[in-house]
This record gives sequence, C-alpha cells and structure tokens, in this order.
Amino acid sequence: MSKKKIANLLRKTLLQGGKMERALYEYELEEHIDYWYEGLKADRDEFVFAVTENSGDVAMVLITADKTVYINEDATEQLAKEWPIAYKTNIKRLIPMMAEDLANNIISVNGVKTDTSA
Repeated sequence: MSKKKIANLLRKTLLQGGKMERALYEYELEEHIDYWYEGLKADRDEFVFAVTENSGDVAMVLITADKTVYINEDATEQLAKEWPIAYKTNIKRLIPMMAEDLANNIISVNGVKTDTSA
C-alpha cells in the first residue's frame, strides 16, 4: 500500500475512531511486547506505542512503564489520556513518519517521554 493511502488510513483510525483488528495485533505486535518494554526501560520512556497496518487493517499496542499493555482502541484511548491536550496535534505530526515506516514494511514504534525536566 502506498504511503499516502496508509497515512489516510491512520488518520481515519487514530483521529476519527476507526476500527482496529485484534487478529492483526496478535499476528504482528503481540510477540514484540517484551522487546519493546526492554527498550522503554533502557530509554527511560514513560510509554511506548507501536502501530502496524496490513491489507487495510490497523492495529496498535501501548505499553506503560509498569508493563500495562493496552491494545487497539484501548491503546488510542490511553494515548489520548497521556496527551490530554496534544493528542490530535501529536498524532497529526507522527502520521507521516508512521506511514513511511509502514510503507517500508517496518512496524512504527514510538517511545515517549512526557516529563520535560528529564
């Protein structure tokens, strides 16, 4: 799928509440949770989230510092809670980079620090 189509799909899913697929999460994201969690700890991130796309379906996972795992719509809901004011702005900024990764068959992974004093 082209980067432009993926970006449109991500906008629909992440900004307009589009449906995500549990089976895609299980197929492409679930096996990497421990790896991403280790990266979160090493980078001292507050949370990490990953987004994937396959055949027009989207899945997402968000992992917190205490290793709570949020899947798909729960992940977007949690991300919106983590970024109460900046969710839409941040997602709009990230979509082009996420679409680039996904167009190149790379799962888009983003570690996040919200404490600016760190």
